[in-house]
Amino acid sequence: MHLIWDLPLRLFHWLLVLSIAASWYTSKQDNGLIDYHLLTGYFTLGLIVFRLLWGFFGTTHAKFRNFIPSFKKVSAYIRHFNSDAPEHYPGHNPLGSLMVFFMLAVILLQAVSGLFMNDEIFTSGPYSGAINGKLEAIFITIHRHGFDYILAAIALHVFAVLYYVSVKKQALISAIITGKKSAQVVNKKDSISRSKLGLAILISLLVAAFVYWLVVINAPVIEDYYY
Repeated sequence: MHLIWDLPLRLFHWLLVLSIAASWYTSKQDNGLIDYHLLTGYFTLGLIVFRLLWGFFGTTHAKFRNFIPSFKKVSAYIRHFNSDAPEHYPGHNPLGSLMVFFMLAVILLQAVSGLFMNDEIFTSGPYSGAINGKLEAIFITIHRHGFDYILAAIALHVFAVLYYVSVKKQALISAIITGKKSAQVVNKKDSISRSKLGLAILISLLVAAFVYWLVVINAPVIEDYYY
């Protein structure tokens, strides 16, 4: 077995699963948990910012430059998808790479749009009322409907993982838990020697400070005037 996925990346993956589930559960006004929904949104935003930074400073297979899904790579992978001797990728395969970038984009957009959300009754995001009304309306629309796209992407992701596990016999679930892949599918030269935990902790602290600054310190105070 060779170490492929570092510990920070694995923690990011499972924390993102939990944060999206928590965001969904706390999103309804009638359950009295909307304040927790805001907190889970901030946490999710922090996770995505961490992943974006880890895509540049993390370990080999976490870096974006090593799994950019070019059209050539994706088309070649699809053509040989059912080959008797499929090509193995130590990190993300081209289709998996597409899903990674798509998920990061839609979840980031959902988290950012939530900062401008206003239900006009009980709760509003820290930047509600801080921008042009038409632009804010666009963000509100995105936030109200964006989660449907996230759920669709999650369903597709789960289906793909189950297909790879059951049909292609690739241990994707155990790999994202242990970080290791079999020596039968990856070479030792493709493995990583460490998880860069010190760097991950430093980036996490910086991200936490950034999110706190964004939603608490820098959030504008919008005054309402009543006549």
